[in-house]
Amino acid sequence: MNRKSSVVGVSATTAEKPRKRYPGEAKGFVEEMRFVAMKLHTKEQAKEGEKEGSLKKRPFLVMLNSDTQDWKGLKKLAKDLEWFKEQGYAIPPPSSPGITYSEYLMDLSEKDPQAFICHFYNIYFAHSAGGRMIGKKVAEKILHKKDLEFYKWDGDLSQLLQNVRDKLNKVAESWTREEKNHCLEETEKSFKYSGDILRLILS
Repeated sequence: MNRKSSVVGVSATTAEKPRKRYPGEAKGFVEEMRFVAMKLHTKEQAKEGEKEGSLKKRPFLVMLNSDTQDWKGLKKLAKDLEWFKEQGYAIPPPSSPGITYSEYLMDLSEKDPQAFICHFYNIYFAHSAGGRMIGKKVAEKILHKKDLEFYKWDGDLSQLLQNVRDKLNKVAESWTREEKNHCLEETEKSFKYSGDILRLILS
């Protein structure tokens, strides 16, 4: 092999070098989102989620009601809020953090689908996992084990979650790497807005 062919061989090998894989990428884009979200979870956030604080004074579903405008769970939230009203709780109007987040999501849904998907993923899976655990604890502590409608799912939950994962992975297949990274970068904002709502609930 002469020097020229050797150089060509090296260049071809360099060109064929596989690109860097992102954490979770081999399993689909949902796994990438999960990986980034898990990195942002902290012990402090977990502790906040378990606090009861002033939940007795403030029906916490009001806060959720404002950031899930077009979600199927909205009707269930309405039923739960009606139940709280029947128990003698005053139902306040949505507060600033919820309204701000709702408006932000509406804007993203029209202008930035990749960023919107990030928020959808984090909200949907948060309420199906940790949210259900928190709901159960609240029900046991202050609601006489009342099963709130918000935490009821139509069908097998594990299958519903898998269906959502499959659909999100399918949608992301057509995205460029830059669009996927843009989606992942939105995770911090998702946590910030949700955190603002949680802090208000516990204030």
